[in-house]
Amino acid sequence: MFKNEALKLTQEWDKTFDKSDLVDHEKVTFVNHFGITLAADLYTPKSKEDKMKALVVCGPFGAVKEQASGLYAQTMAERGFVTMAFDPSFTGESGGNARDVYSLDINTEDFQAAIDFISQLNFVDKEKIGIIGICGWGCIALNAAANDPRIKATAAITMYDMPRVGAWGYFDEGSADARYETKKTIAALRTKEYLSDTLEKAGGCLEYPAPDDVPDFVKQYSAYYKTKRGYHPRSVNSNAGWVLQSTTGWMNNAILTHPEDLRNAVLIVHGEKAHSRYMGEDTFKKLQGDNKELLIVENATHTDLYDGGEHHYIPFDKINAFFNQYLVDEKK
Repeated sequence: MFKNEALKLTQEWDKTFDKSDLVDHEKVTFVNHFGITLAADLYTPKSKEDKMKALVVCGPFGAVKEQASGLYAQTMAERGFVTMAFDPSFTGESGGNARDVYSLDINTEDFQAAIDFISQLNFVDKEKIGIIGICGWGCIALNAAANDPRIKATAAITMYDMPRVGAWGYFDEGSADARYETKKTIAALRTKEYLSDTLEKAGGCLEYPAPDDVPDFVKQYSAYYKTKRGYHPRSVNSNAGWVLQSTTGWMNNAILTHPEDLRNAVLIVHGEKAHSRYMGEDTFKKLQGDNKELLIVENATHTDLYDGGEHHYIPFDKINAFFNQYLVDEKK
């Protein structure tokens, strides 16, 4: 049993979305097996019953629970699930001595530790737990589900394959030589910063409006993270970005090393116009079994699936139906 670290948690409602009258909300904490205490928002339907279905939500990558993951969690709680959105290790209100860094191994464990916690609640059916991962946390969710059979169903929303982007760049336009040059740069930075009190940041999203000459998806990120729509003072992407040393963290990793181990249900959701769509489609091709689905949302971009955009693009009805289909009593 790991000991909880005392975290400083904001009790006021500081989300990027309105508070629902249909659910109860409370701050909770739990500890992963690396000994890091994580902060989370627990949402329960006001009509709470015994042995309810539960969902754990995280993402987007570089966001906090007050942004998209909280919106998904609250909305699914309105639909009858016990839900929890958490801040990953080293970010937001969660613990970890280094700040604004990431690790595929540790972040996969974050999801599994969340399952540990929520399965202990006496009003949750521990056999009916699913997860939702958004953006980069979509690939981490799949990684966790392949590692943990307790996760009976997984929705990966507008997912990134973070190791793929880290190793090859967007649209696989990078090269081994470029990757090696990045590693040399980061290695030199680590030597320089070892005795430093501060670590250089990669920079968050560009200020809004982003320059005309940047790709559309970069403009879309700015329109979410840097405006009232999605800005949050604890969000990595809304502010200075990740610690630059973390850059190499994705370069020698891979998700779904054993996709055959992901036997439980998966729903991958992407926007038709999302720059990241190819990552979800290629990942879907690796999955096995007739309980795997791919849904393309017409006209939606990557960030439209963060908060619905201007046209309420998030397919909550489909997500709800998916989890209700697969979070059921197993056939004997």
